[in-house]
Amino acid sequence: MVFAALLHALTPFPAAAAAAAAAAAADDTAAGAAPGGAPADWTARPGGGAGDRDARPYVYLEGTPGTALQDRLAVTNSGRAPLTVRLRGDGRAGAWARFADDTVTVPPRTRAEVPLALTVPPAATPGDASGELVATGRGGEVRVPVRVRIGGPTLAALTVEDVEIAGGTIRYALVNRGNALLRPRLAVRVEGVFGTLLDRPEHPLPLELAPGRRVERTEPWPDAPALDAVTVRLRVAAEGGARDEAEASETYVPVAPAAGGGLLLLGGLAALASRAYRKPRTGRGAPLPPEPPEPSEAGAPPGTGASHRGPDPDHRPLAQAGARP
Repeated sequence: MVFAALLHALTPFPAAAAAAAAAAAADDTAAGAAPGGAPADWTARPGGGAGDRDARPYVYLEGTPGTALQDRLAVTNSGRAPLTVRLRGDGRAGAWARFADDTVTVPPRTRAEVPLALTVPPAATPGDASGELVATGRGGEVRVPVRVRIGGPTLAALTVEDVEIAGGTIRYALVNRGNALLRPRLAVRVEGVFGTLLDRPEHPLPLELAPGRRVERTEPWPDAPALDAVTVRLRVAAEGGARDEAEASETYVPVAPAAGGGLLLLGGLAALASRAYRKPRTGRGAPLPPEPPEPSEAGAPPGTGASHRGPDPDHRPLAQAGARP
């Protein structure tokens, strides 16, 4: 067995404890895992460290596409019975890992380091890739993070998609379309018929977006109007010059007891918006409306005008020449 040749890395514990291993095996099996699902008497972590102080938080490797990278996973059995664990990789970078043995048995009070080889695919895109090394055994499993930096030119590309408004919530999706790890920033602006309703400046989002990853998120808008026609604009940015923006529109109409009330309010909103943006008509070519005709007096024959009216006391004819008063 390949793993048998690697026991030179084992660290033995006191011999008295090893002698009592067989008698305590049944007790260890019944003990199972610690509260919360974590193993009670064994651990797995990146190899190379002599103790907790020297332990690495994760496996970190760098290489170009097609390169085989080497590392080790340390499994420590602090129990009083032999430990058998199964090893595998999970996630994008974890799937590239292969162990010297997929199943390993570790004696009690012993630490064993299992070699592994991680081969970067020849067609891998330059940038960052992540995954996990998973050890499953007595009482549960342990996941060790793996991060791989793939050499080559990097591209930072970020898009914001599927923007929609649902009441007081703005929904959207972020997609990392490049090959670099991104930490997005977001700015939100909402315009209504009569001006700006919301202007939220650019702020960092609490997430790291791995290459190829898509995340659906929401942005709260507690002061959404009851009556308005709005346009929401989202702008996203990240390191490396990645930028994008998208928008969506929505009309808010209050719920009225009768349908006619809601239509009346909507019609009033449309009329106000139209009036606000209408320009007055000017120029000499605009025709003037005709003046209305004067109403005829009662009793006057149809078609008669002012010349057929009776004598006006305020307008007497002038005296003719030579006429006596």
